[in-house]
Amino acid sequence: MRTYRYFLLLFWVAQPDPTFSTPLSKRTSGFPAKKRALELSGNSKNELNRSKRSWMWNQFFLLEEYTGPGYQYVGKLHSDMDRGDGSLKYILSGDGAGDLFIINENTGDIQATRRLDREKKPVYSLRAQAVNRRTGIPVEPESEFIIKIHDINDNEPIFTKEVYTATVPEMSDVGTFVVQVNATDADDPTYGNSAKVVYSILQGQPYFSVESETGIIKTALINMDRENREQYQVVIQAKDMGGQMGGLSGTTTVNITLTDVNDNPPRFPQSTYQFTTPESSPPGTPVGSIKASDADVGENAAIEYSITEGEGLDMFDVITDQETQEGIITVKKLLDFEKKKVYTLKVEASNPHVEQRFLPLGPFKDSATVKIVVEDVDEPPIFSKLAYVLQIREDAQINTTIGSVTAQDPDAARNPIKYSVDRHTDLDRIFNINSGNGSIFTSKLLDREALLWHNITVIATEINNPKQSSRVPLYIKVLDVNDNAPEFAEFYETFVCEKAKADQLIQTLRAIDKDDPYSGHQFSFSLAPEAASGSNFTIRDNKDNTAGILTRKNGYSRHEMSTYLLPVVISDNDYPVQSSTGTVTVRVCACDHHGNMQSCHAEALVHPTGLSTGALIAILLCIVTLLVTVVLFAALRRQRKKEPLIISKEDIRDNIVSYNDEGGGEEDTQAFDIGTLRNPEAIEDSKLRRDIVPEALFLPRRTPAARDNTDVRDFINQRLKENDADPTAPPYDSLATYAYEGTGSVADSLSSLESVTTEGDQDYDYLSDWGPRFKKLADMYGGADSDKDS
Repeated sequence: MRTYRYFLLLFWVAQPDPTFSTPLSKRTSGFPAKKRALELSGNSKNELNRSKRSWMWNQFFLLEEYTGPGYQYVGKLHSDMDRGDGSLKYILSGDGAGDLFIINENTGDIQATRRLDREKKPVYSLRAQAVNRRTGIPVEPESEFIIKIHDINDNEPIFTKEVYTATVPEMSDVGTFVVQVNATDADDPTYGNSAKVVYSILQGQPYFSVESETGIIKTALINMDRENREQYQVVIQAKDMGGQMGGLSGTTTVNITLTDVNDNPPRFPQSTYQFTTPESSPPGTPVGSIKASDADVGENAAIEYSITEGEGLDMFDVITDQETQEGIITVKKLLDFEKKKVYTLKVEASNPHVEQRFLPLGPFKDSATVKIVVEDVDEPPIFSKLAYVLQIREDAQINTTIGSVTAQDPDAARNPIKYSVDRHTDLDRIFNINSGNGSIFTSKLLDREALLWHNITVIATEINNPKQSSRVPLYIKVLDVNDNAPEFAEFYETFVCEKAKADQLIQTLRAIDKDDPYSGHQFSFSLAPEAASGSNFTIRDNKDNTAGILTRKNGYSRHEMSTYLLPVVISDNDYPVQSSTGTVTVRVCACDHHGNMQSCHAEALVHPTGLSTGALIAILLCIVTLLVTVVLFAALRRQRKKEPLIISKEDIRDNIVSYNDEGGGEEDTQAFDIGTLRNPEAIEDSKLRRDIVPEALFLPRRTPAARDNTDVRDFINQRLKENDADPTAPPYDSLATYAYEGTGSVADSLSSLESVTTEGDQDYDYLSDWGPRFKKLADMYGGADSDKDS
């Protein structure tokens, strides 16, 4: 028969101090008196059994942050199988078992070893079991229970930001939203009021308020003006326990700035301004500046200036400087002190950006009066016109008056004026001017065909102040007079065929005229009276300023008359009539059947058997060439008969011996043979000169032979002395040159040619002392000995 055991778990909540005692929030109803358990028998048959248990608690609470003496008592674990003889042992496992929670294995008492913080861990899950102390076999199934940490108000509210920054427009209505602050409390919001936060304002009244539940900050005062105060610092407090006494609290700072709105109009610091400007100021010259002040900032303080009314509304202008917000008054038109000395303006300053809700406060503009005084300046004379245009006929006589110019001093003094012509514009001095009244007259004759327009400059100068002067351009047009006769447009030379027919057009004539009549050119063409009768050609006037030359008969002969000269009279139709005579050359030529010219020379057909001019010229050239050849041949033969001055080619006294060999250096004497210089016996016996008869006859002297080892310099010096002392040394008019190069160089020769021909060794070690630049050369020559030895 199976044995049934009963296990009882009893839990007591320790209440060491009535202040921290906490009632159980929940407990389970006890298990039924009998509980059926499902077990598996050996013959695989399920049998349902019921075990009797005492009722138990599966959840209880502990107070957090316990500060009492000793450990905090949790409860007691007890089994029905415990008979008090110490045979059972109680075991605790789960969250914090053995460390945070300990159990007395004999009595089953559970205790917490240290203070608990709900904010770190609010719930602990544990398992309890009773086992046989001797065998370690559980006597009851394992039971699970939960320990919840009971919250206390140990955390103050904390704001999400230490400092808040917010802005709100000035002049805002009461209750305008500014910013919302937020604070959190780490306590349990589901238990009591530990986490219920209430907001209040500690600093910032009466300007701002805060909603206690939401933390929304709003404006609390009407018409807060940025120009009076711009920055506000508000301190907000968050307190838990619903704001009740004993609750914890935290604070934050909110920096609130009032932003600008256009609630202030511009204002001039003074109502009247006065400036002065000289009358000579050109348009655009600044006269002065005015500035209105605006308490606003940014675009709300932007100002535009304008001239609304006044005497100088069209004489002055005002410009707004966007950087300095100043109104700069400038000259708009030229001023004249003699006409007006004082101008009064009304200048207005206004805001371009205006908010409609502030318009009832008044107009956002202001005005000021500006008085401008014009100063008198000594001005140069002013001509009555900006430019003068005059006309004169080209046949005008000298000192003919063309016209006049007028200038006067614009100043009140009315200083007298004198006139003159700028000679840089009239270099030929064709015109002159009366210095007193400004009349222009000619000083030379004019020619329209040479220059149609004359552009000169007239100067007007104050007599009392010569520095004050002005200029005016004067354009003089020369009017045409018919003083030029028409003439041919080009030189006309034409031809007529021998087989031409009568009334055949052979040439069209055109004419030009330097004059320029008002009605245009009208030329007439005709033959000169002396050629009109008996002429072989006629002139036909086409009435369009052209004429044609026509044949008057059939057939022309170039043998009878090869050239005709036709005088043509050309007349114009102006007054007085001008005419000229031009000559047209007409040549008679042979033409083909199409009328194309072939030949116009009459001499080619005089005698068919005779010689032409070209043939005669060729014959003359041949004769001249033959004569020149004969003369040159005779001169050469005559030159050959002359005897040469030098009789023998072997005579070295006046011969130049050339040795075209470069040699191996200054001491290289093996490249050429100088034996001729060293062997005087090679010279032939001296012969007498045939070009000059000497005064006395001297016998030639034998020069002793030089030794083989005699230096060339010594040899030449010896010969030089002998020739100087020998009066018979030929020739007397010859130049004897004795050149000597000199001895060898101290540094010796580096020639590769000499090094090849020289068998002796040479030491190039000194090249190593010349520095790093000669290192390569020293290595090349210094290694030569080693190469030879190897």
